[in-house]
Amino acid sequence: MTDPLDRDPFAPIRRGEGVLLADFEGEPIPMILGHRAVRQAAKDWQTFSSDAPCRVPIPDERGVRSVRQLPIEADPPLHKAARDLLKPIFMQPASPAYAARIEALVARVLAPLLGAGEVEIVRGFALPLQSLALTHLLGMPESAAEEWIGWGIHVFRDGSDSAEKGSVLDRYIRRQIAAARAEPGDDLFGAMTRMRLDGRPLTDEEMIGIANLTFAGGRDTVITAIAEIIAYFAVNRPALELLRAEPKRIAAAVEEFVRVTSPLTHIGRVCPRETEVGGYRVAPDARVSLCWASANFDETVFDAPTEIRLDRMPNPHLGFGSGHHNCLGAAQARAILRALIRQLGELTSAIDILSHERGCENFGTVAREVGFKSLKVRLHAS
Repeated sequence: MTDPLDRDPFAPIRRGEGVLLADFEGEPIPMILGHRAVRQAAKDWQTFSSDAPCRVPIPDERGVRSVRQLPIEADPPLHKAARDLLKPIFMQPASPAYAARIEALVARVLAPLLGAGEVEIVRGFALPLQSLALTHLLGMPESAAEEWIGWGIHVFRDGSDSAEKGSVLDRYIRRQIAAARAEPGDDLFGAMTRMRLDGRPLTDEEMIGIANLTFAGGRDTVITAIAEIIAYFAVNRPALELLRAEPKRIAAAVEEFVRVTSPLTHIGRVCPRETEVGGYRVAPDARVSLCWASANFDETVFDAPTEIRLDRMPNPHLGFGSGHHNCLGAAQARAILRALIRQLGELTSAIDILSHERGCENFGTVAREVGFKSLKVRLHAS
């Protein structure tokens, strides 16, 4: 397997006009491409607002859900208030004890695959690992992951009936909330029954919105990063051996993988008032895109950006977003990816790629390879 031929397909337009006008299901959306411009837009919530239920993702999700995902689909001060409520849960991965639990989980999920012959990584390893790790974050039993795994790589778009998938998730969340209201425990749902927003309890809709984002956000992106890391070390074994010998380097390596992989290509913002973006008129209530994947290859910020440099420092990538909407699940993603690299080094002696099929996203004249639809490997035990 070789690396993608073009890691940075946005480069010519980013270096030129700086904005790509792309069509998304009949909706023309200007994509902001430069690192500085993306960061500035991410900070300017008055001009580029997240207060747009179901319209922050591109394509939008109005056909698969009706609730506002919190805190991502809110501007200050609601965004900060909702985010602060969730920090005690989502910052758990920063503790050494939690990191050790994730290390043990990765080793346990990886062990049966060693020497097992052909292994499909995306659905056979990355999806179960992401789901099982989420049970630890949410304080739920690992058995709960069995149902979540059945939702697939993306809880809305993995399959032919996105609306039905959205309904499945909504029904699941409502059942969990009803059970928690009757008998609140120590998991996410029990914690939400005790939360106070502006001095009042959360409404059911607010709780559903938080849970909807928890299960939908970060799912396919973490799975993408896991598969990309395994594919990279399959053809770059010396890099893995170096990290095994010097584990302090793993944290920087994870940041570089997030930059280069950029699992979430972009995100939407809505303009409350008419504005201009790169020469394009954006009407009131129309959307723009903040393109993380392009910003992460901006050569005015990153030296030789298409090279993977696992010791790259500084590394001001935007793979976890920017501004006040910096990804709340970043600590969880980092914990999983750091543990994955460490355990790949400890438990494997080689990784053979048997076959693969890459994913692709199209933006009119630009196409971007991202992630794998399938990645089949053989893992050799050390």
